[in-house]
Amino acid sequence: MSESVRIDSRTVERLRARAARDPRVSGSTRIEPAALREVIEDLLDEDREIIGAREREALVGAVVDEALGLGPLEPLLRDRSVTEIMVVGPRRVFVERDGRVEDAAVHFQDEAHLLHVIDRILAPLGRRVDEASPMVDARLSDGSRVNAIIRPLALDGAALTIRRFAAEPLALEDLCRLGTIDERLADLLSLAVRARRNLLVTGGTGSGKPTTLAALAALIPARERVVTIEDAAELRIPLPHVVRLESRPPSLEGRGAVPIRALVRNALRMRPDRIIVGEVRGGETLDMLAAMSTGHAGSLSTLHASSPADALLRVQTLALMGDVDLPYRAVGDQVGSALDVIVHQARLPDGGRAVTQVAAVSAHRDGPRATPLVRRRPGDDRWLWSPDVGEWMRAARIEADGLGVAG
Repeated sequence: MSESVRIDSRTVERLRARAARDPRVSGSTRIEPAALREVIEDLLDEDREIIGAREREALVGAVVDEALGLGPLEPLLRDRSVTEIMVVGPRRVFVERDGRVEDAAVHFQDEAHLLHVIDRILAPLGRRVDEASPMVDARLSDGSRVNAIIRPLALDGAALTIRRFAAEPLALEDLCRLGTIDERLADLLSLAVRARRNLLVTGGTGSGKPTTLAALAALIPARERVVTIEDAAELRIPLPHVVRLESRPPSLEGRGAVPIRALVRNALRMRPDRIIVGEVRGGETLDMLAAMSTGHAGSLSTLHASSPADALLRVQTLALMGDVDLPYRAVGDQVGSALDVIVHQARLPDGGRAVTQVAAVSAHRDGPRATPLVRRRPGDDRWLWSPDVGEWMRAARIEADGLGVAG
């Protein structure tokens, strides 16, 4: 949108209101964008205002976006280079491009306008946000994830976040091209998947955990049955036998919720070869660990953590949130037995994402340990390899060969 149109939001609203009263629009149950554009063009001709062709096209587009779409967010949603849209109140909108956050140079008329757009996003999903339920997390039809939180929880006005995903999931080769991993590290991770090692991908928010998880899951042999479980279905795995499950929040009456934990338990009855949990963050962690150590080797999940060592502590703490009364020592033993590999990654200062450590998990008397196999040296793009990695890969290769999985 041009600067003049962006500033004069009252003109956009005035034209939208006038167009809504036109018989060609008001008499239609379904308004086509082309028909609405024609009405707006006629209104501009009637006004006889002298504006340039670019300004006129931007103004027409802004009115159509406001009437039929999501207003000032529409140009951002059409821009495939935008991977995240972050709205902080009506006057501040930011986007992420190439891992960097920048001002989007658009805004809403006021908070009521922003709330109207949020309602328009949520209505087709059967969800709502209001004072009684001031936050919501949902998935859009294109797979994008949307989170909205409003007053009184959001002190400076409604906040809206839309996280978008690539049209096509990235493969391990793409991660090499982007610098997330290198070819040797790709071989190690591929071998871990083929040898049915249980993997946990860890990192902070925005570090690219789901992208790496999907790339690793794509390496699972096509003959295997995979069940994926997510809060909001984001994973797109190019395998022929995938069952996708998604949790369900409570209804407006507070009933009918189906949490991740219930889905993990149900997945055990679906004869999966592997289970993929998009993210563990509660009592379902214990069920996931049980699945990994009772016939579903090669399962994968993600976890928010600052390092592999921190991940082991978090997994134990989350497992204790289940309704099974287990001593901490017993949970630690189960973690050491169930998990095999932790793949930790981070967002780099330049906005890129990279795997910064791969660690092998083992059980010990004093609790599970994460032994680094590969570390990324701070300050450059080189990975440092442990002397033990060769033996680890040989053992994994023997196991993969025994499973009849081609290298």
